[in-house]
Amino acid sequence: RSSYSCCFFVLPCCFFDFHGKYSRKQSKKSQYREYLDFVVQVGSVCGFHVEEDCLRIPSTKRVSLIGKSRTYQPAEWALVDKQITQCISNCRTCDVAICDRRVEFRRKDHSGVCEEADTEHSANKTETADTIWMPGFQPREKVEQIRNCASLPRDFVDDVVLSVANLLLNAVPQNSCSATCDGNTNTWNQGESLSLKEVAEHLNKEILKRLKSEYGGLQTLLKNSHQVFEVLNGRVHIRDWRKEKLSRRTKPEVKQRLSAEAFKTRLCWFFIHHPDGCSLPSESCPYAHGTEELR
Repeated sequence: RSSYSCCFFVLPCCFFDFHGKYSRKQSKKSQYREYLDFVVQVGSVCGFHVEEDCLRIPSTKRVSLIGKSRTYQPAEWALVDKQITQCISNCRTCDVAICDRRVEFRRKDHSGVCEEADTEHSANKTETADTIWMPGFQPREKVEQIRNCASLPRDFVDDVVLSVANLLLNAVPQNSCSATCDGNTNTWNQGESLSLKEVAEHLNKEILKRLKSEYGGLQTLLKNSHQVFEVLNGRVHIRDWRKEKLSRRTKPEVKQRLSAEAFKTRLCWFFIHHPDGCSLPSESCPYAHGTEELR
């Protein structure tokens, strides 16, 4: 309804209609296929030639629907817009009524679009078509707020990462991890593992207050810092890249090739901050040991 020149691309995932969870109407189709057909029909009713494509993404729900052209001429836009408004008003889950009008709906042709049974209110709906899209509809903000810790200042994140790493390293100073690297036995301090609660108790209130507004808070920030930490079952560990090196050998060739493309594109945190340096030699570490190695 934005304009005649508007196009759309949609990648249907969760099964929702305009007001809540989508109710199935045909048992002969899979739930996914039936929902795709529902979205196609909405696009068609809104005057689009709806095309279907399959994306090359690692997901079971990868069918996309595209509307690039209209089924009517620009001169008919005002008339079709009224039909679209009526369609949106009528497109309800069949067992749901509008609370403020107590209007009942009945199913039409198993198509997923419901037709209003109470004609007394049809005129009222048409009169308000230009001023309201549907009762109770609240669009999301034009600028979506990022709250997964990705928008936090880099300095703030680095300070938290360093504080938590020092906490784990100093929790049990004598706790060391031994492993054989290139035939030589090296002792490298992996520190202690602590619960998220224990880690939070050692951070100041200002840091916790700032993280509280983010989804997942401290846990999300530590998981985002994949190079340094490993968070398993609510406990925080310092990542040992010697174990990661062993696991990479068993990865499929495609994943190994993708990993190689990101080799040495960031500085090694352990080379810069860990008291024992990096547990891996420079040629084996996926991160750069110094700016001269950066790709």
